[in-house]
Amino acid sequence: MKKRIGWLLGLLTILMAGLTFQVQSVYADDSLAQVKQKGEIVMGTSPDYPPYEFEATENGKTKIVGMDVEIAKQIAKDLGVKLVIRKMSFDSLLTGLQTGKVDMVISGMNPTPARRKNVSFSDVYYQGGYSLLVNKTDSWRYKDKDSFEGKTVGAQTGTTQYVESQKQIKNVKVKGMTSAADLVLALQSHKVNGVAMEKPTAEAYVANNKSLVAVPSHFDLSSSATSSAIAFPKGADTLVSAANKSIAKIKKANLIKKEYLPAAGKYMKTNTVNTSMWHYWKAFAIGVEYTLIITVCSVFFGFIIGVILALLRRLRGNWFKDIIHWLATAYVEFIRGTPMMVQVMFVYFGLGVLVNIPALLSGIIAISLNSGAYVAEYIRGGINSVDPGQTEAARSLGLSSAKTMRYVVLPQAVKNIWPSLGNECITLIKDSSIVSIIGVTELIYQSNIVRSDTYRGVAPIFVIMVIYFILTFTASRILNHFEKGMQHD
Repeated sequence: MKKRIGWLLGLLTILMAGLTFQVQSVYADDSLAQVKQKGEIVMGTSPDYPPYEFEATENGKTKIVGMDVEIAKQIAKDLGVKLVIRKMSFDSLLTGLQTGKVDMVISGMNPTPARRKNVSFSDVYYQGGYSLLVNKTDSWRYKDKDSFEGKTVGAQTGTTQYVESQKQIKNVKVKGMTSAADLVLALQSHKVNGVAMEKPTAEAYVANNKSLVAVPSHFDLSSSATSSAIAFPKGADTLVSAANKSIAKIKKANLIKKEYLPAAGKYMKTNTVNTSMWHYWKAFAIGVEYTLIITVCSVFFGFIIGVILALLRRLRGNWFKDIIHWLATAYVEFIRGTPMMVQVMFVYFGLGVLVNIPALLSGIIAISLNSGAYVAEYIRGGINSVDPGQTEAARSLGLSSAKTMRYVVLPQAVKNIWPSLGNECITLIKDSSIVSIIGVTELIYQSNIVRSDTYRGVAPIFVIMVIYFILTFTASRILNHFEKGMQHD
């Protein structure tokens, strides 16, 4: 009897455990339900990798096109939701996925074992290979990877091409960059001897640039290193399953070779019809617009933050004021001691775990907080430069401490530090370029679009150099005008 009871209890335990596991599975993974509930699926991609994904201009408007985009459209259509595309640098894509900025990553990504530890992958939708891009004048010298022994090879940061180049080419120096357009520019300017990239991408560049040649890499690769799959958050099994159904439909109809790649090729051919910089004036205008928005907002909020921090750092007298003073000092030292790029990524990705902050707003917040720390030091120095007799005279006239600071000390301090504040404004115009890493379409980002679109490396860079000079020179003249006005007061 005891054996029977024990056996029944054991069976019941197993059944309960199985039921619990199934219930947990159903309730733990609601990724598909969440996507359908919000009515959209967000795709993260790095649009500088033709024919997978790249930006093209059509009827004066820039849009992201390519094989991967068509796959994403099919998935969204099958799910009955809207497709939203979010642009990021390639090495930020998985971070964006893990922090909830995107629902999936489709960017010619290889489902390597290392990546599988952190994200879930769909079935493979495309099997490719690697090529080495070289200048046509050097094609006689380079035949495959073994020809690059002791040379410099470029590869996109975060890709398997970067890793395999380090592993399989003897004594090679691998130079990593965030975009394929930058790598091609480095190749054409002889900063690297060759560029390792996906075979379709290399062929796309060769087809549109007669000065380049693609040679076989002959890398010893696993199937996962030459295949492309869609990345999803770890454990998003229901969403992965739904995507696999779409991939199966695409494969069955052979849509990639029949429709998606030919469509991408048409865009690439169209892009080379008119590659003059004037043709892309709208792209540069958008870059200027976003650069000015970021700069003006950051100057305004940075100044307010700086004034508050400078005043807080002057608090002394009791334990509460000492704590406020210490916190303000610690903030200033921390911000000044860390790179702005890291701060931008922390606000966008780190705080994104708690609240979804748009890329533009994240950039403005990060740059404002950074600027505020520096402005605080300028103002603190300006306050200290004001003659103590001014404060004593104001207090003797019956002004309170707060009014003395507001009406007597701060106006004189601002006048003393105006050149430093002007320099900070000029610096912010240039520092706004950092937000391109999170997909904000300011000048640097727009120049990358033009370079990818035209396959011209130097011309877009020259154009934005001129634009930055015009912006900074104009701002400098305006600030100097107000400075002269202060000197006459």
